[in-house]
Amino acid sequence: MKKIAPAVPHHIAIVMDGNGRWATRRFLPRVAGHKQGVESLRRCVKACVARDVRVLTVFAFSSENWNRPVEEVSGLMDLMVGALGREVPKLSQDGVRLHFIGERGGLSDKMIAGLVQAETATAHNTRLVLNVCFNYGGRWDIARAAAQLAARGEPLTEANLDAAMALAHVPDPDLFIRTGGEQRLSNFLLWQSAYAELYFSDKLWPEFDEAALDDAIAAFQRRERRYGQTSEQLGAAGSRDQQAA
Repeated sequence: MKKIAPAVPHHIAIVMDGNGRWATRRFLPRVAGHKQGVESLRRCVKACVARDVRVLTVFAFSSENWNRPVEEVSGLMDLMVGALGREVPKLSQDGVRLHFIGERGGLSDKMIAGLVQAETATAHNTRLVLNVCFNYGGRWDIARAAAQLAARGEPLTEANLDAAMALAHVPDPDLFIRTGGEQRLSNFLLWQSAYAELYFSDKLWPEFDEAALDDAIAAFQRRERRYGQTSEQLGAAGSRDQQAA
């Protein structure tokens, strides 16, 4: 009988936590940790492409992050603008399609123009969809979707709400990773993570490398995803599939 390889998650979502703590432990300004976090994200994107992950969604800046010190927020904004200019050509060469998810109303015109330009420049790519959640919150996402349905006069059903969510262009995440040792969702993908497998890493985000990603994927592969069914039901369905093959 042919051995079936363990499934690689189609969609991985990551809360990239621990940049500031990484910098503080090295007596560096917090923004230095965020710069190192960009390097870690670049490494993670390449690793996902190599492992045939099709969608990667990362939490880059939450709607609550505006409450951080002004110098840190300003540094994050500058970092984002700079990263767009440097990283987009490289990402496009690797077949990555960019989507920026979040409220754009509070962003500068320069920032918005950069986001639109990056999405347009990578729109033809099909190797990996990279969703960057920037000025995003899960509650904002749900409230916005509900408001859109109400404005169109559509009934507020689960299917309609799902289709109106900001990540409706991709399947829900299979694997939800949070680095930095914290074990909470922090208002990230609240709707979409209903059946995601949760994985918490003690590594700070700048330390999260290919080996750490492989550990998370291996943990995912060891889990049984039942979606409300029993193990016996899944086993019977698997037996029927093997017989049909």
